[in-house]
Amino acid sequence: MKKVLLSLLATILLANISVYAQNDTYTKKQDYKWQMRLRGVGVIPHNKADIGIIGGKIDVDNNIIPELDFTYFFTENFAAELILGVSRHSVQTKGSNLTAIEGPSSADVDLGSALLLPPTLMFQYHHRFAKILKPYVGAGVNYTMFLDVKNGVAQKVKYQDKFGWGYQLGLDIDITDKFFINIDLKKLFLKTNVTVDATNLLPNNVAPGSELAIPAKVKLDPLLIGFGVGMRF
Repeated sequence: MKKVLLSLLATILLANISVYAQNDTYTKKQDYKWQMRLRGVGVIPHNKADIGIIGGKIDVDNNIIPELDFTYFFTENFAAELILGVSRHSVQTKGSNLTAIEGPSSADVDLGSALLLPPTLMFQYHHRFAKILKPYVGAGVNYTMFLDVKNGVAQKVKYQDKFGWGYQLGLDIDITDKFFINIDLKKLFLKTNVTVDATNLLPNNVAPGSELAIPAKVKLDPLLIGFGVGMRF
């Protein structure tokens, strides 16, 4: 049933686009300054880390999230887009050496999860092509905040909020003068400093008052693949 509904929806959309594209009397009805999009976005981190003391690799899972954006057009071609979305990711290390706390020499360590809020401002160039197609490119900055951190096996994990940058490629496909379909690809470059307080994992024979703080420098660099709908106003 799901496949049938998706096929029917695709057929209807393609039919509307075909009729719209063949309409030789197409004219822009209004000079819209704003547009809004709602997308479903796949977030795929391309992570890398330098983990102190225990070593190993970092593993951050993928996620699918809703995303909302608002775009303002300074001219017909130049615009600025504010992108809003939050994404929760589970984090663990792979192949870490835990012999310092009487553990195995190669182990996976659950570091819990964190909610990422990276509001992103993109400056874009748009160009209409073949009446209903409007591709665009953009580049900009983001500020990533780490919220609602779950600590995993360690007693505390702290992430440092950081600025980053990114770029995007996208395509708006008009259904009507006001409504359109959107396909969007973004690459964000996000770094953070992480401190894992694993004092609770120290063996009992360690001197009282001892602490185990594990530092790490982490690159997330997610790829965001989005598909959605938009409206001009």
